[in-house]
Amino acid sequence: MLKHLPRLLTIWRICASYRLDTLIPRDAPIPLPVRLLLLALRLHPAWWSTPVLSTYDDGERLRLAIEELGVLFIKLGQLLSTRSDLLPPVLINELSKLQDSVPPFAIDTAKAIIVQELKAPLSEVFSRFDDEPLAAASIAQVHTAALLDGSEVIVKVIRPNLEAAIVEDFALLKTMAQWLETRSAELAALHLNHIVCDYEQVLLGEVDLLQEAANTTRMRNNFPHSPLIYVPEVHHRLCTSNMMVAERIYGVPVSDRKTFEELGVDTKVLAEKGLTIFFTQVFNHNFFHADMHPGNIFVDVTNPKNPKYIALDCAIMGELGETDHLTVARLLMSVMQHDFNQLIQVAHQAGWIPPATDTQALTREIRRIITPMLQKSMAELDFAPMLMGILDVARRYHLEIPPQLVLLVKTLVHVEGLGRDLYPALDIWSLGKPLLGQWLSSRLNPAETVKKLGQQVPTMLLGIAELPNLIYDSMRSLRQSNAWQEKQWRELQTLHYETAQHRRQDWLAFTGVLLGAAGVSSFDGLLALLSAGLVAVAVLWRVLV
Repeated sequence: MLKHLPRLLTIWRICASYRLDTLIPRDAPIPLPVRLLLLALRLHPAWWSTPVLSTYDDGERLRLAIEELGVLFIKLGQLLSTRSDLLPPVLINELSKLQDSVPPFAIDTAKAIIVQELKAPLSEVFSRFDDEPLAAASIAQVHTAALLDGSEVIVKVIRPNLEAAIVEDFALLKTMAQWLETRSAELAALHLNHIVCDYEQVLLGEVDLLQEAANTTRMRNNFPHSPLIYVPEVHHRLCTSNMMVAERIYGVPVSDRKTFEELGVDTKVLAEKGLTIFFTQVFNHNFFHADMHPGNIFVDVTNPKNPKYIALDCAIMGELGETDHLTVARLLMSVMQHDFNQLIQVAHQAGWIPPATDTQALTREIRRIITPMLQKSMAELDFAPMLMGILDVARRYHLEIPPQLVLLVKTLVHVEGLGRDLYPALDIWSLGKPLLGQWLSSRLNPAETVKKLGQQVPTMLLGIAELPNLIYDSMRSLRQSNAWQEKQWRELQTLHYETAQHRRQDWLAFTGVLLGAAGVSSFDGLLALLSAGLVAVAVLWRVLV
């Protein structure tokens, strides 16, 4: 932990400077360890020397502190900005600025990065480049421009020195996760360290704009000419790890309720389309947008009665393994059908439940937590307490929570928050059940199974042609493996013999030293001299042999 001390001191100073402890209501039920941490803020000189209480309101203090803390905290702020059920409006309004209004870096720096990446002057690629950023977020900032053929585009540029800051913060998080796991069996069951490591790779992937460009094109190909969503075209020849050029789109931010009201946008249709997109991405495509904060989602309001989403920033995308994919679908369908025995059975088959668990008691616990939520509209749903209740049950019953589901849960939190803001009366269960049922039916459809098998026939035939070579390689590897094992066995035998020999030598030397020491202690001149010589010989023999 000492190696992280400079970063911890920085976090302590920033939190104290903005007096973040004063944002928490005094009557809030706060655990003792957290209270001690809040008390520690007041011990820092910055808490007393910085007059922030009179300079900024509560929301501004929280936002400025998060911006100064760095990208990891900005991501958390973006997630919280969608949770109007958890935070007051004054905080939500300020946290929303973290979506695309983070302070930009210098335009000269941005241009230098673009020129370096393109290996050409701006004038050779763009007929116009706008210095004022269109948006600036935690990872990158966006400038508008026009290509030489007149096409309107956006140019996204990664913030300098960002990767090192991410690695430093995640090193601290991993140390903390390991420390917590060794002291809590419940947290160990959640694979906290694994979750942190996975999310580090996700965030580092977001820093690579080539990955985002590939993700964007894949998502665009998943929704060709879709009435639900539009994904901008990427100009791959102008993309590198540090910059991306894509089609410029025009739309209304999904959080701009005032404009929706003025234009008469049907938010019920919009909310229903959003849920359909979520189910389509998770189940039909198994490739879902996992960073759906309002700054990444716009709306095409050309037809207000039939609006369409526009998706941006496809840097963080989620995928599930084949087994987890089907398991999640079966779990969700069990919930929608109120079949909690089936729910527990599916989780048990997936290996999430220890063998000795009282499944009847576990079923009752899950039914108690989830049933009240199944009769509620989006406005009445309270997803966070339900999630905390499920995690508490997981802790008490030692359930295994697969780390790969974290991005999906994060996406669910975003979707629920957006749905609550757009159309609170949305009945997600009635809309989601047929969508999920269609997907499960297609998975169990024999015709679809035969079709997929037919698509794999060319690959299988090519594999048969390679079968003799594969058999030869396998036999050769087996022979080499046997030879290696035989060699290891001989080396182990030799090591065993040498260890026994050394042990005998140790005992002989020890006996000589013991006898010599006894003779020396007799204080007889000649005997003591001979005994001292015996000790010296025994020691030298053991050292040299």
